[in-house]
Amino acid sequence: MKIRVYYEDTDLGGIVYHSKYLNFCERARSELFFGAGKSPVYNEYHFVVKKICATYHKPAYFGDIVEVKTKLEKLSRVSATLRQSIVRNGEILFEMDVTLVCLKDNRPARIPDYFLELFQKLS
Repeated sequence: MKIRVYYEDTDLGGIVYHSKYLNFCERARSELFFGAGKSPVYNEYHFVVKKICATYHKPAYFGDIVEVKTKLEKLSRVSATLRQSIVRNGEILFEMDVTLVCLKDNRPARIPDYFLELFQKLS
């Protein structure tokens, strides 16, 4: 997913503020569902972030067009770990591994087939 960096995403020096990278990745994860014609919420199932491990390599700047790439790293019965990278012109600016846990009624639940198909396409 491509994203343009707006002024609201940057600090006074025009450099993307650190928390915005997480926002860009969250937006890309939502678009994975929407792009597949699915909702991130299905029959009371949804996902929450359990763990994030992030590395900032180089800054993005006001006006840049960056791309968020997402691939599946690990899939279990109740969770999925995704590797998300933000790149500009083929250069990695930011990477993170995010573990999502499936919940139903606010309790960990087996990931339904509705979501499994989407995750498996990311591998």
